[in-house]
Formats: sequence, C-alpha cells, structure tokens
Amino acid sequence: MTSVIIRIGLRYLAAALVAKGVFPPEIGSLLSNDPDISMMIEIAAGAVVGLSAEGWYYLASRFGRAR
Repeated sequence: MTSVIIRIGLRYLAAALVAKGVFPPEIGSLLSNDPDISMMIEIAAGAVVGLSAEGWYYLASRFGRAR
C-alpha cells in the first residue's frame, strides 16, 4: 500500500515541477514511472519514520515521560 501512495505522490510532484518549468516532461515521466526511484523514496520514508520514532522516544525518556 505504501508503494501506491508514494507513486501517486511522485506523479503529483513530477506534474507540479513540469508545470513550473523546473523539469522537462521527459524527467517528469521518469520520476513518476521508474520503480527504482519509487523504491528509493519508500526506503527513505521508512528511515524517516523509524528515526522520528526513535527521536520521539529519546525525548520522552529524557523528559521522564517514557514508561
């Protein structure tokens, strides 16, 4: 399910960047359809979620809120 959400997000991001003229249409198509880029974004999103959970726990334990 996560890959579907990330691919949809990449399509909207690519469309916005192409519409603003930042990327040519070929690059926008590559961003939205390449499974390797989608997999890299999924890995990065998983890492961000994991790191934020660990950071949240660290802050909670530092302030005496962890159980």
